[in-house]
Amino acid sequence: MTKPIRTRLEILGKKLGMTQYFNQEGDAIPVTVLELAENIVTEIKTPVKHGYAAVQIGANIKKDKHLNKPKLGNLKKKNLPNFGFLKEYRVQPAELESYKIGEPVDSSKILNPNDLVDVSGISIGKGFQGMVKLYNKRRGPKSHGSKSYRQPGSIGAHTFPGRVLPGKKMPSRMGNENVTVRNLKVIEFDKSKKLLLVRGAVPGVEGTLLTIRPAIKKWNP
Repeated sequence: MTKPIRTRLEILGKKLGMTQYFNQEGDAIPVTVLELAENIVTEIKTPVKHGYAAVQIGANIKKDKHLNKPKLGNLKKKNLPNFGFLKEYRVQPAELESYKIGEPVDSSKILNPNDLVDVSGISIGKGFQGMVKLYNKRRGPKSHGSKSYRQPGSIGAHTFPGRVLPGKKMPSRMGNENVTVRNLKVIEFDKSKKLLLVRGAVPGVEGTLLTIRPAIKKWNP
């Protein structure tokens, strides 16, 4: 028995920064301001021709030199801009009629006030870090002749197994990886200005490209 296909479209946006939002009760809510990009339908796949139903979304216009020739030729054949972001999403076959190539995705179908969303993006890179900062490990004593303050300590046994086991936590690069923050509440959505306010922080610095989708694992308080 095959599982039913869930429509989980994502919207591409850009992080503008954080600010405060005051609700009707006068409470100050920390919010992140996201500017939504123009998410355009670039391709529609049907069960008859392709074997499944899906739509491809394009956003984030780039110069010609930043796209490879197959992608550039495919977009120019359809008279579409040079989208640097292209991603395909499975949908129900009955929903294909509501999508047309070259037209934007109606973000109000996905984003509404008080909804919960998941936001994904590249986190801030912090460079090569040690065990204390990277994994919140305890440091060693700083008195009585100790020479090891922030060293990792033992990384394995001696004769057996006689090697460092795979997956051992070691000093490494911190940040600069794809991170998803789940269940952020939509505080306000201005469709005309394409601005989205979500409660809390999201990955990355100002200008980071983010994908926003309806929450998959919704948190029930």
